[in-house]
Amino acid sequence: MFLRSYKRKKNGKWHEYFSVVENRRVAKGKTVQRTVLYLGEITSSQEGRWRKTLEVFDADSGKRRQKLLFADDSVISECDVDSIKVKLSQMHLCRPRSFGDCWLGCELWQRLGLDKFFSDRLDSLHSDISWAKVLKLLVVNRLVHPGSEFYIHRQWFDKTAMDELLNTDYRIAAKDRLYRCLDRILEHKEDLCKHLKSRWEDMFGIEFDVLLYDLTSTYFEGLCEQNPKARFGYSRDKRSDCRQVVIALIVTPEGFPMGYEVLPGNTLDKTTLRFFLKKIESMYGKARRVWVMDRGIPTEDVLSQMRDENIQYLVGTPRAMLNKFEDKLVDLDWKQANDNVAVKLLAEDNELYVLAKSKDRRAKERAIRKHKLRKYLQGLARLRKNCRNRDRLLERLGALKQQAGKSIKCIELIIPAQGRKVTPENFSYSFKRDAYRKMILRDGMYLLRTNLTETKPDVIWERYVLLTQVEAAFKSLKSDLAVRPVYHQLEHRVEAHIFVAFLAYCLLVTLRQKLRYYAPGLTAGDVLDKLSAIMMIDVRIPTTDGRMLEMRRHSQPEVEQRIVLDKLKLKLGLVQK
Repeated sequence: MFLRSYKRKKNGKWHEYFSVVENRRVAKGKTVQRTVLYLGEITSSQEGRWRKTLEVFDADSGKRRQKLLFADDSVISECDVDSIKVKLSQMHLCRPRSFGDCWLGCELWQRLGLDKFFSDRLDSLHSDISWAKVLKLLVVNRLVHPGSEFYIHRQWFDKTAMDELLNTDYRIAAKDRLYRCLDRILEHKEDLCKHLKSRWEDMFGIEFDVLLYDLTSTYFEGLCEQNPKARFGYSRDKRSDCRQVVIALIVTPEGFPMGYEVLPGNTLDKTTLRFFLKKIESMYGKARRVWVMDRGIPTEDVLSQMRDENIQYLVGTPRAMLNKFEDKLVDLDWKQANDNVAVKLLAEDNELYVLAKSKDRRAKERAIRKHKLRKYLQGLARLRKNCRNRDRLLERLGALKQQAGKSIKCIELIIPAQGRKVTPENFSYSFKRDAYRKMILRDGMYLLRTNLTETKPDVIWERYVLLTQVEAAFKSLKSDLAVRPVYHQLEHRVEAHIFVAFLAYCLLVTLRQKLRYYAPGLTAGDVLDKLSAIMMIDVRIPTTDGRMLEMRRHSQPEVEQRIVLDKLKLKLGLVQK
């Protein structure tokens, strides 16, 4: 093995980087070279310590001989007290651990100014370890490899380079310290949202004039008897058997969160909007904002209040409202909002009702209905052939109807009377074509209502479909950042757990926005996955006088990793000790 230098000119200045390279014999007597370890840039002070001869094994001659670290240096004399002779042939690369993804998480944390934000608020407390660093450890874990505090303590911390990135030791991952950190962070939630809004405005020029509002739920493992917010309610996770809390979230069209709240698990969606209107106004002041929501969130009273206070909104409505305006809408002409969507506009009581017809949505809904109908009919055919017990028939019909959803309206069932045995003659079903035709006529239809009476139809539609950004945010929180299920039992620990996941989502959405600018073909998950292959390694080289030279270096990025870093305009930092 030998050392190879690479020179690169950056900002008008030459930089020199070093790698440990080895020769390998391959077929037909040829030799190829493999980079064993990327050492990085050698500073002037380090160059003085490294200016020494290396004892290596020459595979060609089968003998040991001296080689110079720097090709243009003279041989160092034995009397040079600053020189160290090492045995390069006995070099060991030990304790490989994850570095690249953790480094990126720390880099995003720093770009958002969270080091100073939390240091000013948490580190005034007396502690031998910075509480801001403890929180950083929790958030980076939630971003790259979500796990419990106990998992961080027992396994994850030792598998990563977080000790080097945080410039600390294993004490930071003590189990009690991680839990104590959760007890200190909730009071800074509103200040954090204001700080992040300011940072995103500076970094990306984000405008916060359109707000997307929606709610979701996350469930608990355990009884949570000491948590007053843990309640049974409508579960978006299909876990009605578990207690839950409701999370209300406000984001921009780009996915940047402006605020969130943790509510009792039995909270009704329609009771939350009035509170959030006041909350956003108190945090960010009065401004011209458009609230975009799904049906079921606003009540008629709240919408009336928003009109009186000149707060603009765009909200979906139940399809049943089509019956109310059907006679008025049928005589109106369709206007093309875009190639895929046509709309009809109806002004009514200081509001604008928008009937939108989407080709893509219509095709999707019809495909879903056909699939459910096919499954439903196949299940009915099996029951008609095999099931003879009426009670068992009713049980299985209930399960089939739940899977089929509203498609059951297209099928008419004839079930035997109580006490009679089920036979193919007294249990039958038929397809209701009129009901099916009426149902498919409304496929792909949306009825929206807004007080934006001067807005163009295509703008209204584009703003409404932005609600998918809230759904994407919830998906990231639940799946990528593993906010569910919740294992904490105490109320403040549950909210702190969600707060940590919220912080990790802020890092994630910041990375996504950078990718939109520099590498739109990549997802945030792709980037984290690619950089996770960059490892930190302990390099141990014995000296001829019996000592051990130890360094910590990260592996050299591969081509695709260098491309990602270059596209994001990031420079992989060297962690040196």
